[in-house]
Amino acid sequence: MFRFIHAADIHLDSPLRGLESYENAPVQELRQATRRAFENMVSLAVSEAVAFVLIAGDLYDGDWQDYNTGLYFVSQMSRLKEAGIPVYMVAGNHDAQSKITRTLRLPDNTVLFSAESPETHTLPRYDVAIHGQSYKTPSLQKNLIPDYPAPLPSHINIGLLHTCATGREGHEPYAPCTLNDLESKGYDYWALGHVHQREVVLADPLAVFPGNIQGRHIRETGPKGVMLVTVDDRGRPGADFRALDVMRWVRVEIDLSALTSAHDAVDRAATVLKETAAQHEGLPLAVRIGLMGTCRAHEQLAGDPERWINEIRSAALDVGGGLVWIEKVEFDTEAPFTAHADDLHAGPIGELLQYLDQVTDDPGEMAALVESLEGIRGKLPRDLRQGPNAIPLDDTAWIAGLTRRIRPMLVRRLMKKGHSE
Repeated sequence: MFRFIHAADIHLDSPLRGLESYENAPVQELRQATRRAFENMVSLAVSEAVAFVLIAGDLYDGDWQDYNTGLYFVSQMSRLKEAGIPVYMVAGNHDAQSKITRTLRLPDNTVLFSAESPETHTLPRYDVAIHGQSYKTPSLQKNLIPDYPAPLPSHINIGLLHTCATGREGHEPYAPCTLNDLESKGYDYWALGHVHQREVVLADPLAVFPGNIQGRHIRETGPKGVMLVTVDDRGRPGADFRALDVMRWVRVEIDLSALTSAHDAVDRAATVLKETAAQHEGLPLAVRIGLMGTCRAHEQLAGDPERWINEIRSAALDVGGGLVWIEKVEFDTEAPFTAHADDLHAGPIGELLQYLDQVTDDPGEMAALVESLEGIRGKLPRDLRQGPNAIPLDDTAWIAGLTRRIRPMLVRRLMKKGHSE
């Protein structure tokens, strides 16, 4: 029996996005988060006395700004060398051979697989054969598995592969492969990388995305870490997740139904945030809150959102002991509507409601609306077109949901204006 660590998508020195302008955010800790998580991985490898470590691509986040990133990695590999632990890794799309222009000599316990063709490295002590190939260029569209070497007889065969597999939302379609490709190769374990969400792709042979080692923004929520893989005396691998992140991103939805004031909403948020903090082992949290429901608190919240966002941020700092920060507050509340049905459905307001219903229910109308928004999308600031806070103006489901949410607010304002005249 022996153990090894399977890690991927470490993205050393990648910035954490979403808290840069937060008044009390620990800026230096955020900058060092990926390094600290990586150090946790090295410490885990040493404490568990693993046979080896696998890194399935995207060790780096792109070309180094200077040599410090590379020097830091070498220092951590030296820690593993002192413990007698070898490291095997492939380059992914973010650290492809053509993208990393600076290089440093790696310690002799560290093996980077060739980008020219697949190759095999063996560990005779454990009868293990590791097969892999690095990316030569970032946008690798070829299925690499057919060219991977045949499994070595009487060995535990492991495939080290940076891939989108059958495709995953939010990830570029690099080195695609099918489940049949993974099954038919005859390997015992597939150490996959590229997809940042932890996932067991296959049970037999065991094929796993461990996810990235440290969440970097609100699209990378929940515990992050590595797989600690145990190979039993019969050569069967079993994988256990070990969280190593030093800061965590969380989404929470809070139902405000029946609440009568914005102060009640802040109290409810404080309670939920306290419960959330208790669920995450005392780690610093960056939380995106969604406020939902039909409630009388809506008018206050919508009337002065900046005030209530900061009230919630203040509550987070209080109940979280300075370890909970609000990345964003999203409002999806409605006020109870009390207009008379005759007023609601008659005249221009009724025609407007019929049009809104028609747009949200008719795929053709929705497609035309999306097309009409194309010009607006091109004028948005870059951070609203790309990244975790992007506004998806090309997503018909999102637009339909937004239309339904603004419908009551629009009607209320029109009714109020009509009655005032």
